[in-house]
Amino acid sequence: MDPWKILKYPYLTERSISLVENENKIVFVVERKANKQQIREAFEKVFQVKVDKVNTETLLSGEKKAFIKLKPEFKAGDVAVKLGII
Repeated sequence: MDPWKILKYPYLTERSISLVENENKIVFVVERKANKQQIREAFEKVFQVKVDKVNTETLLSGEKKAFIKLKPEFKAGDVAVKLGII
């Protein structure tokens, strides 16, 4: 499956930018039906990093957010630069 069908776009708020800097996490809006394992595999395939943990949250608008924490040897800031967030 195409990883960009699972990972829709980065979720950009002041809080999500602080998560990149402080907790080594990236926040993405993802396909609502995607599970944590699919999100992990898609993110690792696209950005060539290792994911430590994935937490998800469904918003009232019906969108699903994924909080993707990277392993310590990888930097969320580097991924954010690739995406043009920072």
